[in-house]
Amino acid sequence: MVNAGSSSLKLQLVDAHDRVAWQASLPAHGGRFDASAAREALAAAPAPLDAVGHRVVHGGSGRRGAASCDRQTIEDLRSLVELAPLHQPPAIEAIEISQAMFDAVPHYCCFDTAFHATLPPAASTYALPAAWRKRWGLRRFGFHGLSHAWVARRVPEMLGCDRETLRIVSCHLGAGSSTCAIARGRSVDTSMGFTPLAGLVMATRCGDLDPGLMMWLLQSGRVNVAELNEALQRHSGLRALAGTADMRLVLERLQTGDTDAELAFEVVVHRLRGTIAAMSAAMDGLDVLAFTGGVGEQAAVLRARVASGLKFLGVAIDGPRNGRAMGDCEISAAGAQVRSVVVSAREHLEIARQVRDLLQPQPDSRPRPRPAPAPPAAAPSPATAR
Repeated sequence: MVNAGSSSLKLQLVDAHDRVAWQASLPAHGGRFDASAAREALAAAPAPLDAVGHRVVHGGSGRRGAASCDRQTIEDLRSLVELAPLHQPPAIEAIEISQAMFDAVPHYCCFDTAFHATLPPAASTYALPAAWRKRWGLRRFGFHGLSHAWVARRVPEMLGCDRETLRIVSCHLGAGSSTCAIARGRSVDTSMGFTPLAGLVMATRCGDLDPGLMMWLLQSGRVNVAELNEALQRHSGLRALAGTADMRLVLERLQTGDTDAELAFEVVVHRLRGTIAAMSAAMDGLDVLAFTGGVGEQAAVLRARVASGLKFLGVAIDGPRNGRAMGDCEISAAGAQVRSVVVSAREHLEIARQVRDLLQPQPDSRPRPRPAPAPPAAAPSPATAR
């Protein structure tokens, strides 16, 4: 599995039993990784391989599942670079590098946007001119779909519940962050939108922002389009508020009374609480609150602070259980109306599942018995000859 994210390039070899037989990780900065180091890491992967699955953030509006990494698919991905500039270029580069190194096996793209193809029109439609929506495909796409899809599968297993009865708010918190409302195992709302820039405050991305503010900056000549894009993508979020894009450092400085860290933390908490409430409203209630992703899994103080403001939804977590949470575990307080869990992010297992589904022979593609030879036929008449 090849996962080219905005802050890392993760490589994993998954066996038939979903065990990670080998893995490597390389740092990335703003979506840029060292290509030579990537080739060296891939060369160390044990052989033989059956297939390679690639995480791709943006698949466009027509993708509802994984697809072969053929020439047309790659061209489609290039056309979406503007919409996901931190993610799409490194994903394409990683695909091309791995295809060159492992050209004897099939390669498949697994899209973060595909899980959100089930969004109802009320959640996916922007209140923009119909001509614009039709011409440019303007809609809410949603992202982190592979992570949210894993939560949709894993939570019912953890809690011994039927997925068809659960209303889950999945909080994927990391360098990029988003929430997703999952009802009956399907995405029905999400915090990200047309691009991965929308929604929560992230490591270097601002999240939701008044479009009028951006128009004012552009029309006044204070910034140009390139400067605005660079600021919103790479110099906003935690980096803008606390001077660092690393939530671990923000939490460390929080203990020292650092005012910038305190502001950054409170802004993150405020935005996350509001978004969780909005996701719950989209499902007419909440049964399970799930935290996943690097920050979601490790930042117990963030989970506690967020949950403390969601008592009106029935959320209550147990302090000691939350503090020692590791791996997949429940952190609910006794008697809590809403169950709260921590789920280890396993996008690689969701990618593996999708790739295996594509590798399985389809019913109409199974080998069929060769028909018995037909008896010699008479020569065709001139009227029927071709």
